[in-house]
Amino acid sequence: MKKQQGMVLFFSLITLLIMTVIGVALAVNSSQSMKMAGAGSERVEAMSSAHGAQDRVVANNQGATMANLAGTMVIVDGALGVTNTLSPLAVGDVNCQRSTKASSANLVSCRRVEISSAASFGKKNLGQLSIVAGIEQEVLTGS
Repeated sequence: MKKQQGMVLFFSLITLLIMTVIGVALAVNSSQSMKMAGAGSERVEAMSSAHGAQDRVVANNQGATMANLAGTMVIVDGALGVTNTLSPLAVGDVNCQRSTKASSANLVSCRRVEISSAASFGKKNLGQLSIVAGIEQEVLTGS
């Protein structure tokens, strides 16, 4: 009788080692994919919060507040975690970008305000997202 050399055991251990390395690599790849998907979700949530806060600022400050804005105004929306900065773009009245359909006396002018909304997201709020919008508030010329 011929004695066994142990080759089957050797090849089975090598196969087991290769399968273990492949399994660990797949597990690491899976956890990285989950982290990336979570980060993308947090960014989308921050963008939605910034848009919502910006809409709220426009709705709450339309009319006399925006028309008479003399300097920079900062409004923090604690519910959405967004900081809004309102800044006048030009001093006084300017021509409106859209047609005002006023008489030849040009009774309607516009005052322009830039609204910048900043939201933080991610681990330790390291991600920053900013949305900037321009608003024209129609006013009677000289008022």
